[in-house]
Amino acid sequence: MNVTPSESPEPSPPGLIESVRAVSSAPEPDRAGQRWGFGAFLLVEAVFILSAVFITAVGRINGASLSSSVSLVLIGSIVPSVLAAAVAVVITKVRGNGPVIDLRLQWTREDVATGLKLGILGLFLTYVAATIWAKAVGEENATSAVGELVTQASLPVSAAVVMFLYVCFIGPVCEEIIYRGLLWGAVERQGWNRWAAFGMTTVIFAISHLEPLRTTLLIVIAIPIGIARLITRRLGASIVAHVMNNFLPGLTLLLVTIGVIPA
Repeated sequence: MNVTPSESPEPSPPGLIESVRAVSSAPEPDRAGQRWGFGAFLLVEAVFILSAVFITAVGRINGASLSSSVSLVLIGSIVPSVLAAAVAVVITKVRGNGPVIDLRLQWTREDVATGLKLGILGLFLTYVAATIWAKAVGEENATSAVGELVTQASLPVSAAVVMFLYVCFIGPVCEEIIYRGLLWGAVERQGWNRWAAFGMTTVIFAISHLEPLRTTLLIVIAIPIGIARLITRRLGASIVAHVMNNFLPGLTLLLVTIGVIPA
C-alpha cells in the first residue's frame, strides 16, 4: 500500500515585529557605483527652496499673492517638489546606477501590502498625535502650511482637485525620492547602518517642512513611513504608506475647499 507523505505546511509570512527584528541582522545593501552622497541631497534641498522663493518672488512682482492667486498657490506648491525630485533622479543617472538601484525605487506585491498596513497604522497615529498637538498649540495654529494656503486662496473645484492629487499622490512620491531615497542612500554610503538612516531621514523630513510648530507632529507621522522603508529596503513600501497617510487629510482638504464640509 502506497502512503502519500504529508505535505509540510508553508511557513506563514513574518509579522511586523519579526520583520523589524530581522532588519538588525540583515546585511547592508551594496552601493557599488554610487558616486553621490550628502552633497547631492543638499543640492536637491537648495533646488527646492530656491525654486519656491523664485516662484513667490515672480508672483509678487506681477502683483499676485498667496492669498489671492490660485495659479501661484498651485505652482508654488507643486513645482518645487517635482523639480527637486527630478534633480534627485538625474543625479543618480549621472553619478550612479540610476534611481532603481541607488534610490531603491521599486516595489513588489509584498511591499504594497506592507505599505498599506503601515499606512493604516500611520493614519491612526496621525489622528491621535494631531489631536494632542492641536490641544497643545491651539486650534488656530493647527493648520498645516498647505492647508492654510488652500483656505486663503479659495480654490475653485478644478484647482482643489489638482491640489488633492498633489497632496495624496504627487507630493508623497517626490518626498520619498528626496528623503527616504536620496538622503537614505547618502547615509548608507557613509557606512552607517539603516537604523541611522531611518532616524536621520525621519528627523530631517520633519524639519525640512519648515513648520517649527509642527515638527514634533511630523516626526510622529514619518515614523511608520520610515519603518516601511526600513523593513522592505525599497522605496515602494514607503511611497504606499505615505500615500495612505496623506489620503484622508487630502480628501478632507478637498471637501472643505469645495464646500462639502465646513472649515
